[in-house]
Amino acid sequence: MVMRTVRPVVLLACLVQTSMAAAEPGAAVPALIPRPAQMSVQAVCFELKPTSEVIVGTADAEVRAVAGYLADHLRTLTGNALPVTERATSDGLFPAGSLVLLGGPGDRQAAGEEAYTLRITPTEVRLEAAHARGLFLGVQTLRQLAQPVLTTGPAPAGAACTFPCVEISDVPRYRWRGMLLDCGRHFMSKEFIKRYIDLLAYHKLNVLHWHLTEDQGWRVQIKKYPKLTEVGAWRGQGEQRYGGFYTQDDVREIVAYARSRYVTIVPEIEMPGHCQAALAAYPELSCTGGPFEVSTQWGVREDVYCAGNERTFEFLEDVLSEVIALFPSEYVHIGGDECPKARWQACPKCQARMRAEGLRDENELQSYFVRRIERFLNSHGRRLIGWDEILEGGVAPDATVQSWRGLKGAVAAAGANHDVICSPTTHCYLDYAQAKHPEEPTQMGYVPLETVYSFEPTPPELSAEAARHILGAEGNMWTEHAPEARVDWQVFPRLCALAEVMWSPREARDWGDFQARLRVHYARLDALGVNYYVPAPRFVRDGQVVTQGVFSGALAVSLDNPFGAGELFYTVDGSEPTAASLRYQAPVELKETTVLKARTLLPNGRTSCSAEARFERSD
Repeated sequence: MVMRTVRPVVLLACLVQTSMAAAEPGAAVPALIPRPAQMSVQAVCFELKPTSEVIVGTADAEVRAVAGYLADHLRTLTGNALPVTERATSDGLFPAGSLVLLGGPGDRQAAGEEAYTLRITPTEVRLEAAHARGLFLGVQTLRQLAQPVLTTGPAPAGAACTFPCVEISDVPRYRWRGMLLDCGRHFMSKEFIKRYIDLLAYHKLNVLHWHLTEDQGWRVQIKKYPKLTEVGAWRGQGEQRYGGFYTQDDVREIVAYARSRYVTIVPEIEMPGHCQAALAAYPELSCTGGPFEVSTQWGVREDVYCAGNERTFEFLEDVLSEVIALFPSEYVHIGGDECPKARWQACPKCQARMRAEGLRDENELQSYFVRRIERFLNSHGRRLIGWDEILEGGVAPDATVQSWRGLKGAVAAAGANHDVICSPTTHCYLDYAQAKHPEEPTQMGYVPLETVYSFEPTPPELSAEAARHILGAEGNMWTEHAPEARVDWQVFPRLCALAEVMWSPREARDWGDFQARLRVHYARLDALGVNYYVPAPRFVRDGQVVTQGVFSGALAVSLDNPFGAGELFYTVDGSEPTAASLRYQAPVELKETTVLKARTLLPNGRTSCSAEARFERSD
């Protein structure tokens, strides 16, 4: 069989699984995350053959790179090294069994670079997009559709791989779909950053907001100011010394890797506050002259960059010049949050600056600071992003506002014709605990999975015109309490929920349906080596979830498993449950005061936190 194509761009050998919308009788709906905009499913499959190939109908380097990326993934699934072949035809006919990647004709151009369509039949896969970026996103859908899911390393040669026959037409709701990773508080390895990028791309996120400077560490090499990393990248002394930084070559490598996954890295260089690591290296940039040490404690520091010192702006412009050379992103994030004003109030230079510039208070001095930095960035073809504190004292003319203290900042900024990224603590702070539990660091609160999924980035009070300024949303992974080994546990599965919020049509979102798809998606996360959060069991008394209680006579306590998989183990003596503990099969009968503890254990070895409840007999 052959297929006739228009404007051939790439052909690939492989097919997909199922989709979510209309389904033929007997067709299983695939558990895709994020959910596609439109999908239909047939009750048949495409089987990848040893003779299948990836055919590229163009010499375009980006398209060939996407084809190679797909071929590499298929090799892990089947053990077969699928060829990537460039083949042009005058009539647009291609061999059966190929996966075809096509440039989108006509109206698909209007859908944007990230739109794609995917059609899988028993004999072919057709992936179509106006840009290689859309093809890459379509490949992520193919990866989720592949059966079986790879779980234990590369498959042996000739392993079976099938894809359900689907038709998908897909386009993201928002163009900014981001995750922040804070490497200022805890340094993350270069390999971990690349893995994080892969996980973002797999869930169709397209921005990594890389937080690189903090009170607790300066993480990017600046050649003109070597003490930033010689001094500022390390905190503590002796055996307690901790830190690290990325060389400029490291950064270039990571940026290139992200580009190959169509993820834009937006660097954040904090100012005017959260800069004690920089002041430890160059104390003359402060209002007091120091001395300072790189902070070993979390929180907000009184010492900030001196806004009355011209040397401060010379330093920051030098730093940003090197940052701009490393990061091709249109945007540079300058923080602007949590900047105490006490030092400025007592600083003769800052007060002189205020008088010279006609500034009424220190909030306007911060606005002056941000506006100067924005002018510098604009002169180099870049745009400034700041947290919503930059609205105080008057926002810089072209600044993009990241709204984190609720969505009031988003409403104010969008209403004033400023672009906005929405990251409220209530829904997007993935460093917050996922449940009220003693083993989880509560910090400022907790953000359950369902809360993340309920997030609506566009405030309803905005007019249609103002709503156009909502670029999208971003999850924040601050790391005061999360070194590298903890990040997966904090981020997943909440990133999956946020990915769907940012990608899928609002009317298509359904919490119950998402939960069902997520139960399937966990196997994919297992295959990717993700140490996701497993919720602890819950104790149920008379139909109500409880953590304590009083009873007389006897009491039956049931255990509920919110994860929906694995087995529950419990103890009645206050010890920590293990696989050797009592396996839960029926309600636990209590006749005396008891401390119950329970834990969920999964077949892959993952476990939940330990849940605890105390029940006191009163008679």
